[in-house]
Amino acid sequence: MKDDERQNTVGIRELKAKLSSYVTLVREGADIVITDRGEEVAVIVPVSPERKRILQLVSSGVAKWSGRKPEGVQGIKMKGKPLSVTVLEERV
Repeated sequence: MKDDERQNTVGIRELKAKLSSYVTLVREGADIVITDRGEEVAVIVPVSPERKRILQLVSSGVAKWSGRKPEGVQGIKMKGKPLSVTVLEERV
């Protein structure tokens, strides 16, 4: 982890009691690890620059997005071997 990044661990009870404080930490770039009886169960992370950009494109009308994972493009046929095979060959 970089020096300028912060990570905090918090139990569910404390998170509920001080949610606003933890949201502020996340806005400032911190990752918050949530625990339940000492076991890590989730992580709250800041919104990525990519997601911010996508939302900006959607709000400006340039792009449409349902909020779900994009589906693959269908109906396009390509010649040759699959891209995954080419990638594996290049790694050697």
